[in-house]
Amino acid sequence: MRGSWKIRLAIGVLIVAFAFFKKCANTVENPYTGKEQVISLSTEQEITIGLNSRPQMMQEYGGLHPDERMQAYVDMVGKKLIDNSVARETPYQYEFHLLTDPNTINAFALPGGQIFITYALFSKLENEDQLAGILGHEVGHVLGRHSAERIANSEFWQTIAQGASVGADAGGLVAGIGQNVLLGNGRGDELESDDLGVRFMIKAGYEPREMIGVMEILKDAAGPNRAPEHKSSHPDPDNRIEHIQASIEKYGG
Repeated sequence: MRGSWKIRLAIGVLIVAFAFFKKCANTVENPYTGKEQVISLSTEQEITIGLNSRPQMMQEYGGLHPDERMQAYVDMVGKKLIDNSVARETPYQYEFHLLTDPNTINAFALPGGQIFITYALFSKLENEDQLAGILGHEVGHVLGRHSAERIANSEFWQTIAQGASVGADAGGLVAGIGQNVLLGNGRGDELESDDLGVRFMIKAGYEPREMIGVMEILKDAAGPNRAPEHKSSHPDPDNRIEHIQASIEKYGG
């Protein structure tokens, strides 16, 4: 029994060591943000994942909105942001989609450039600048490779948990630590995307202070019973407003 335990421990250590080796080997600098990230996907794989996931996302939110005029408006604002920012230098295939869902206030991006906004959120916006703020934020997620980074981190912690389970039956504990790390990265991703969104807005000639108006819309939508920041993958809107104001000062908007 003791020899068996030693073998399991050795295998567990090897699995954990492999996870760290793979993480180091996949650490790259994002050429557009300067941030070091663990990325296990190529840009081509990111684009493929986004395109393959697009139909499911459309179906989940009621499909594409039938009003072609509103869709063209979204396309125009998105194109203006891309054409006037570093995003045009990336290999991603940016496409902007207005979804029919009249109840779910949401906007999100898939890896590789597929960007979505629901009609529920679109209908609450007061001007073009606010739409630019939302789309710029989502472009920031794509350019920041946040989904690819989360996928790599998830793979890392799954491997660590497997090694801990084999070596010391501690997989659940380690997996829990991994979830906390991913949650923290999610909040950091949101703040980085807000910062990039401000930059893109200024470059495209939009008023970046309108992003603060977007935060007010999100805060009102969440209501007084919104989850506290430490229990959410997103920073609190008030916290985001402070960072947006700092970004506006930083970029001279």
